[in-house]
Amino acid sequence: MSQQRAVPLNKPAESKPQVTPLSVLQRFRVLIRTAQRHSQWIERQSGVTGAQLWALQELLEVPGLRVGELATRMALHQSTASNMVDKLESGGLIRKERTSADQRVVRLYLTDRGKEVLARAPSPARGVIPEALRLLDEEALLRLQRDLDGLLLQIKDMDEGFGMQPLPFTE
Repeated sequence: MSQQRAVPLNKPAESKPQVTPLSVLQRFRVLIRTAQRHSQWIERQSGVTGAQLWALQELLEVPGLRVGELATRMALHQSTASNMVDKLESGGLIRKERTSADQRVVRLYLTDRGKEVLARAPSPARGVIPEALRLLDEEALLRLQRDLDGLLLQIKDMDEGFGMQPLPFTE
């Protein structure tokens, strides 16, 4: 039985690599497993999940976000972000403050303990995939999104709601 070998991931750019469904699948595996390993490292080093660390980073950069704003910045459902905020608050990593003008508005702030966790945690705090995507230029992002949209069209019974949930290993 012959076994198809995939092209090494570090193949020089000057030669045109052979592209097959399996070679593309390998790249997805590398992405997912790298993200998973980073998330596990975050949890071992800091005691919070990858998604929780990302939330702490957002609150460091923009203190006083509302839950909905945090959800938007992380591309999460508001209920998912709300549950995460509750865990972070019960862990003493963030605090909620209501504005005096409108008691319905709750703002989120890092506690000193939250800042300490963030300071000692592995980077990138947002995770390796969000950080890598952030570093791509707009044209590369557009191409990647179009190509992924085309791939997703090939999948039957896809739940688009999964796009608003963190990866299972980062929760």
